[in-house]
Amino acid sequence: MSHGSQLAGAAMIIETVLQQASHKLATVTETSRLEAEILLAHVLGKSRTWLRTWPEHVPSTGQQRRFHELLARRAAGEPVAHLTGERDFWDMTLRVTPDTLIPRPETERLVELALERIPQEADWRIADLGTGSGAIALALARERPACHVIATDLSADALRVARGNAENLGVGNLEFRHGPWLAPLAGEKLSLIASNPPYVHPDDPHLTRGDLRFEPASALGSAPDGLRDIREIAHAARAHLMPGGWLLLEHGYDQGPAVRDILAIQGYGELATHTDLSGHERVTLGRRPA
Repeated sequence: MSHGSQLAGAAMIIETVLQQASHKLATVTETSRLEAEILLAHVLGKSRTWLRTWPEHVPSTGQQRRFHELLARRAAGEPVAHLTGERDFWDMTLRVTPDTLIPRPETERLVELALERIPQEADWRIADLGTGSGAIALALARERPACHVIATDLSADALRVARGNAENLGVGNLEFRHGPWLAPLAGEKLSLIASNPPYVHPDDPHLTRGDLRFEPASALGSAPDGLRDIREIAHAARAHLMPGGWLLLEHGYDQGPAVRDILAIQGYGELATHTDLSGHERVTLGRRPA
C-alpha cells in the first residue's frame, strides 16, 4: 500500500499522519514537517500547538482524505499559502490568492527599516507601491496609526484581496488606489515611499521552479535585466517625496550595488543597503535632499 492510500484511508493518529506526510514532502521542501503541520492544522481547524498537545488524536476519514488531497497538491509544487488561503506576515494573518505575491519573511526587513525612520507619533503620508496582499501597507498603518498610508497596485484583483485584509484587521488609516506605481498619486507629496517591486531577471531559472510557478509573473519578473521597475520607481519618486523624504526598495540578493547606482544617478543621498536574516543584501534606501 502506498503512502498516499495509507494517508487517505487508514485510521492513524496525528503523529503518524505527520511523520508520513513529512516524508512525502521531503523532496519538495526543506521544511517538510512544518508544512505538514500547517496543512493538517488547516484541515482540522486547529493550531499547530494543538497538534502537538494531542498527537494521539485520530482525524476522521474525511479529514484525512482532505489532508491527502492538499498534500498531493503541495507535492506537485503548489504553495502552502495557496492551499490554506493565508500567510502570516509581521503580526498579521493575511488572506492570499494566486492574484497576489505571497508575502515573504525577507520583506519584514523593509517594514522594520521604514519604521525606524517614521517617528512614533508622525502624521506622515506614506505610499506602498505594488501592494499585492497589502502586507507592507497594513504593517506600516498598524504600527503608525497617525500616518495615512496609500497602497497602489496595477491589479484590481490584488487590490480586492488587500482591501479584504484591511477590513478583516480593522485598519482605517489606509486607502487603496488602482494603477501602476505612483501614477495614482499625481501631484501628491509623501514623506516615505516603500516598495517590493518585481526584480527577478526574466531568464532566472527560479521562475520555472517551485512556488514561483504559481505566483503572478507580473509581480516577479522585470525585463530586460530585473531592474526596470526599480529604475522607474526611483525616477518617479523624486517628484513625490517631500524634502528629506525616504525611498525604500526591496531587491534581489545580488542587486544592491546596481540599486545604489540607480539611486545615486537620480540624486538620492544617505544611500544604504541592508541585509536580511540570511545575510543577503535585500533592501536599499535613499533620501531626497532636504
